[in-house]
Amino acid sequence: MIDARIEKAQEERGVLVVNTGHGKGKSTAGFGMVARALGHDMRIGVVQFIKGAFSTGEEAFFRRFPEVDYHVMGEGFTWETQNRERDIAAAEAAWAQAAKMLGDARYDFVLLDELNIVLNKQYLPVATVLETLQARPPMQHVCITGRHAPEALLDYADTVTWMELRKHAFKAGVKAMKGVEL
Repeated sequence: MIDARIEKAQEERGVLVVNTGHGKGKSTAGFGMVARALGHDMRIGVVQFIKGAFSTGEEAFFRRFPEVDYHVMGEGFTWETQNRERDIAAAEAAWAQAAKMLGDARYDFVLLDELNIVLNKQYLPVATVLETLQARPPMQHVCITGRHAPEALLDYADTVTWMELRKHAFKAGVKAMKGVEL
């Protein structure tokens, strides 16, 4: 049965992966895909939409690679900001960078980290994002992360992974630790 499914899956094209849900690991899985793409000598674009108030291990690591164009364009998580207009402006600037990458066939893989939050907060229209995704180069892979992915994006995606939270150290009073959360 598995062999028959493998035999049937012969189409080659870029895929859209969405990692969403309330559990830990959405961005981590996306950055795992970045590492995998690097292993295949791919050119990668990363745009972080929300994160930006502090440096992360992913940023420190992946900036070492000239094949990765890394853009941290957020102002911190939404509970840390109180200015919707500024948040929308930051999201629009990040989207402008993302749209350039999505229109450029030199990028084999594009990670749009925490874009789902931006869409959920209605900082950007979902229709604009979908239109750009549909027009991207045919072999370009994209991964979008963040909680609350909109249904229209889930419907369009090729692969959707829903992260479920069962237990988290933060709830037991453990602060965010380098190498695990940062």
